Amino acid sequence: MTQIDSSDDELLPLTPPEDDEAEIGDELYEHHRIVVSRKQDLLRLDKYLLRQLPHTSRTKIQNAILAEAVQVNERPVKSSYRIKPGDTITITLPEPPIDYRVLPEPMDLDIRYEDEALLMVNKPAGMVVHPAYGNWHGTLVNGLTHHLNNLPTGRNGEIRPGLVHRIDKDTSGLLVIGKTEFAMTHLSQQFFYHTIERTYLALVWGIPKEAQGTIRSNIGRSVKDRKVQAVYPLDSEQGKSAVTHYKVLRTFGHVALVQCNLETGRTHQIRVHMKHIGHPLFSDATYGGNKVLYGQRTGAYKAFVDKAFELIPRQALHAKSLGFVHPVTSAQMQFEVELPADFAAVLAHWEQYAE
Repeated sequence: MTQIDSSDDELLPLTPPEDDEAEIGDELYEHHRIVVSRKQDLLRLDKYLLRQLPHTSRTKIQNAILAEAVQVNERPVKSSYRIKPGDTITITLPEPPIDYRVLPEPMDLDIRYEDEALLMVNKPAGMVVHPAYGNWHGTLVNGLTHHLNNLPTGRNGEIRPGLVHRIDKDTSGLLVIGKTEFAMTHLSQQFFYHTIERTYLALVWGIPKEAQGTIRSNIGRSVKDRKVQAVYPLDSEQGKSAVTHYKVLRTFGHVALVQCNLETGRTHQIRVHMKHIGHPLFSDATYGGNKVLYGQRTGAYKAFVDKAFELIPRQALHAKSLGFVHPVTSAQMQFEVELPADFAAVLAHWEQYAE
């Protein structure tokens, strides 16, 4: 996120929003705040933004204005609006297109819905969302690039898989993909303002004392280990505010199935928040859930838990549902996917123990 005071073109770093329980550390979309110089002549908004954001295309700016991602003095306006000295312009844009050199790879993607504007995909655990160091092939983006290649959104080999949020490699569940510039911008706005309904299921160690509650804190990189996230006080200068609502759905002796709904989407938010209240996600090696934390430490019980770890050798976290407004029809869309086989198996395993 940048702040621009166009009177002197000074760029000031601001805190960018994060999207989903998306398990990421980088921003998904650009965010700018521009204060118009008091010496500025009247000029159309779209032309003014092209000057201020020289690396952004006219189409991207016009789509952002159309999707009400551009606001002047906290109100959406049209491209023809003439900016005035002292106006404050805020812009939220989806991330730049994925580089067309991403290798298209045929994959059997689990697509649950698709129309001209978007598609819903059920990502399996173990699949990386987009190419990065150490994971250049076999990612969801590689598969989407191949899938979208024969659709109208592909032109001259330049494919835009349309990511507006992500989930971690070892988290399973739903992702929404924007297939057009406008759809991406519209969906990004909904994530930015936290109006998307996101429900996750998590298997956690122990039984929370309160059957339901809300966890509020700041979340940021740990000062002890930069690879993990940590909780900080809300009034701390470290991290960003995070809010997780949870509800216990079922208990199985020493573990519980918990529903989590997000107001914010900080990196590893659910995993960090549940550990913070003493209930790490089952089999989550990063946050200490891959060892016996509750129950008697007998040999038989340890063998039982080891079998459970074998059934789900990753954090027990599943993005169960997504609800949002369709960017074209304005209809309320709601999607839900079943638990994957490994998650269902470990629940059945613990159910046998509880009985």
